[in-house]
This record gives sequence, structure tokens and C-alpha cells, in this order.
Amino acid sequence: MEKLVLPEAGLISLFGVNNENLKMLEKGTGARIESRGNELRIDGPPEAVELAGKLFRGLAKLLSGGYELGKGDLKVALRLLRQEPDIDLADFFLECHLRVSSKRVVYPKSVNQRTFIRSIRTHDMTFGIGPAGTGKTYLSAAAAVAAMRDNEVRRIILTRPALEAGEKLGFLPGDMAAKVDPFLRPLYDALNDLMSFDKVAQQIERGAIEIAPLAFMRGRSLNDAFIILDEAQNTTRSQMKMFLTRMGNNSKMVINGDITQIDLPGEMQSGLVESIDLLAGIPGLAFIYFEKSDIVRHPLVESIVQAYEQQEEARGRNRGGGK
Repeated sequence: MEKLVLPEAGLISLFGVNNENLKMLEKGTGARIESRGNELRIDGPPEAVELAGKLFRGLAKLLSGGYELGKGDLKVALRLLRQEPDIDLADFFLECHLRVSSKRVVYPKSVNQRTFIRSIRTHDMTFGIGPAGTGKTYLSAAAAVAAMRDNEVRRIILTRPALEAGEKLGFLPGDMAAKVDPFLRPLYDALNDLMSFDKVAQQIERGAIEIAPLAFMRGRSLNDAFIILDEAQNTTRSQMKMFLTRMGNNSKMVINGDITQIDLPGEMQSGLVESIDLLAGIPGLAFIYFEKSDIVRHPLVESIVQAYEQQEEARGRNRGGGK
């Protein structure tokens, strides 16, 4: 059993209406949690008491620092302690964040997301590799918006291959804007979630933000820019080389992709897959790998990803057994 005295400020956000947050954390930790004023009593199996104790001590430190807890923060904190039991929650929430406006701050929601943000800050080029839903595109866009807000770069450039599942732009109906828009829509979605729609449109109009197919990067030298390549698993070797060599002075690059979802035709090798072996160990460059546990979309997404992976593993075993 463990007893804790919490700071009175912020208790409502911690406990929730009718202690609904405490009930949620009871279920998440496996411990019995009783509150009386700002005092907590934690009881149950030793490992559950230890987890709940670490959780509430960390949350108390956050409250003392003036942080306003949301229900989502409690779930993130619990997830973090399961991933990394010795993590400092105050450091995670108060230090490792991206301020995209005076009123909007983006926080990481997993240990690997924190590592990703720190890598972007400390490296000129960062590769984010992992399954869908792990926040690669969103955090990259947030880091770019924060960098431009702080005058670290003059412009943001977001790009992705416009050739997916074997479809060529020339065969699609409409003008060039209509042709490329479906491929680039996820990048617009990320920006529109971070900034107002009007602000994004304004920045695009003045050239401070550019969203374009990868083919449009050829022949350019990109200085004073934050450049993001999304869906990099669908680049060819030559496309990846072309893109990486566009990097100019005072620029950062983030390259994101999921090597389990390659849409290139036939046996064509992915430029992202090749770069993992070719570029590993180069100073100033980092590879960050995300896992299923980093998925921060609807809880069903992690289960869906796992189901597909299990099916692929079973198929691989069957193929191996038939030889």
C-alpha cells in the first residue's frame, strides 16, 4: 500500500468529474485507488501499486509545475511508464514539446515520438520509419511549423511521391492541381490541424509553405527550409538520391515512411529501404524506428496493424514449409 499527498491545484483535471479519471487509471494500473481531498491511498498487487505510485508522483510533479492535465495526457502518461518505467513525466511533458503558436503546443505521446522530436532538433536529417498512425507526418509538420515560427527557417516544403499503386499522373483527369491533390491531401490535413485553414492558404500564397509532388524537387537547391518527404517507401533509388541531394544550407530534412507498405511496381527496390543500409552511421543523420505501440490513432488501428502482421507472418511460415 502507498499513500500520497497531491498538490491541490489541478486536482479536478487529475481526478475528473465524479472521479472518472481515477476509475480509468484504476483499470489501467490494476491498483485500487481511493481519494480523500488531496490524499490518495493506493492498494493492490505490488507491481500495480508500484506502477500507480510512479504515475501519481509524476503527475503531482506536473501539477506543481503548473501543467493542466487533460484526459488524453493521463492515458499517455500510463502508456509511457509501461514503455519506460524510469521515465521522468515532468521532463517529457514540460520540456519535449513543439510550440506551433502562442496558444498551441504539440506534445509527444510515446517514448519513440519523444526521441523523434529530439532527433529532429539535434540532427539536420532524420528518418522516421514505422507503421501508419505513429505520428510521423504530424510531428514532422509540427516541428516545421515551430521552426518557422521561431525564425529558424524561412519556408516549409512538404512532398511525397505522386506515383502510387502504378498510377501515372498523365492518365488522371483534370489539370495538374487536380491530379496531384489526392496524393498530397494528407500533408494538407496535417497543416490544417496545426494552423488555421486561412493561415495555411496565406502562407502557401506567399510561398512560405510549398506542397508539391516529389518530381517537382528535381534540379532545386533548398536553402533555409524545413523539408519533409512523406511516404518515402514509394521512392525509387534515383528519386531518393535526387531528393536527399536537394538539401541546402541552414535546412532540415525529415524523411518518413513505412517499409511494410511499399506500392512500387514489380521488383523495383524502395529508395527508403536502400537508404537504411547505405546511409547508416553518417554524422548528422539519424534513423528513428516506430513500433505498433506508438500508434496514436483510434485504439483499433493498433489491433488492425497487428492482425495484418500476423497474417503476413503466417503466410511466410506456410511458404517456408512448402519448400
